[in-house]
Amino acid sequence: MVLKSFAKINLSLSIIGKFKKGLHKIQSIYCLVDLYDTITISKAKNKKKDQISIVGPYSRNVKKNDNSVSNSLKLLRTYGIITNFYLIKIHKRIPVFAGLGGGTSNAASVIKFFIKKKIKPNLLDDFTSKLGSDLRLFFHNQGFLKRLDRVVSLKKKHKLLFLVIFPNLRISTKDIYSKVTRYSKIMDLNKKRVENKNKFIKYLNSLDNNLQSIVEKKYPIIQNLLTDIYKNKGCHFSRMSGSGSACYGLFKNQICLKAALKKLRKKYPKFYFSIAKTI
Repeated sequence: MVLKSFAKINLSLSIIGKFKKGLHKIQSIYCLVDLYDTITISKAKNKKKDQISIVGPYSRNVKKNDNSVSNSLKLLRTYGIITNFYLIKIHKRIPVFAGLGGGTSNAASVIKFFIKKKIKPNLLDDFTSKLGSDLRLFFHNQGFLKRLDRVVSLKKKHKLLFLVIFPNLRISTKDIYSKVTRYSKIMDLNKKRVENKNKFIKYLNSLDNNLQSIVEKKYPIIQNLLTDIYKNKGCHFSRMSGSGSACYGLFKNQICLKAALKKLRKKYPKFYFSIAKTI
């Protein structure tokens, strides 16, 4: 069996507070896109442990014996959902440490494969507490993270087109969050603003990523890149996903996007580029 493990893009990200234990309270409108890793799964005969191999352009940044997939398998076994051991090959195409959620998506894909049916809320809560707060995002193609324990799925799924650029910067999420000093107001999603695509894009344009200014201050190249993306014809807005360093532009159509791609590749030849659309 070969699974597609999709990346996510944060269309907005607001820091609204902080828990006593130190974890930040966030809200985010996000979507999954057709940039994906592949995961091949087969039963391991006469084996008493899982065998995981990792290949692809970003495989070197993933630990072979301690990663999201190996941890997911251990957890599935603890809960009695699986009893066998497996041979798993992960082809990493999603840039690692980019704010695109590749590792968490891998975990979610494996969990969905073995559970088959819709996961129960209490089980998802348990898995999320052990595998990472972003896990629940990957059970909705487009959604609003209202709080860390609740995702509101967007009923109207809009077709969005992105140019994703990864400047090959390995940014520490912990370091960026440690520099947050101000919090945004709690947001309640306005349903009328998300039902129509044009209104939705206009609404997204009024929002931002609270972490972006922090990253831009430390890495000026991010600000320059985002400015260069936005300058292109047909770009609704440019933004950073998560805590970075992947940046993206939301484009009106393929013609404008491909023209921007050609221009930006020439200026930033060493960066990673990908065209992506919502799934």
